[in-house]
Amino acid sequence: MRPTTEGPRLVAAPEYLQCADRALAGMRDLVAALGDERANERPAVPGANTPYALLTHCLGVVDYWCGHLVAGRPVERDRDAEFRARGPVGPLLARADAVRAQLAADVVAADPGAPLTAEPPAEYLGPDGIGTRGAALLHVLEELVQHHGQMEVLRDALVAEARA
Repeated sequence: MRPTTEGPRLVAAPEYLQCADRALAGMRDLVAALGDERANERPAVPGANTPYALLTHCLGVVDYWCGHLVAGRPVERDRDAEFRARGPVGPLLARADAVRAQLAADVVAADPGAPLTAEPPAEYLGPDGIGTRGAALLHVLEELVQHHGQMEVLRDALVAEARA
């Protein structure tokens, strides 16, 4: 299908949430299955994060982009600390469940054509061209799907290392 110049045809909230939740729930379940020890391990893959840190980062992405830039809530975020995060998985899983519920509420309430509620900091702008809430939601989906796949690779590497 060829792109057109008419207005964007954004996916409906239920379909968006089905895709976003599949990625978020998948990452949550991977961290749960790995447990406290393995979820906090970094596999011997150059540049790899721990699964715990990667889920922490994704929750930060959802909080910031959906909570702040789409819904307009104040959100404190330390993006760099997300990648250093460590800890027991129980509280992280509870946070993931809370973020999933808040994401659903934010997506249903969002006006996709409205401008962002704030300007992202220059150092964390994300991709070019994100000026609407709908574009921010698509960016969140992009991040979640990308990192879900990345976490599956991390899990596979950690399991393979444990067998070696």
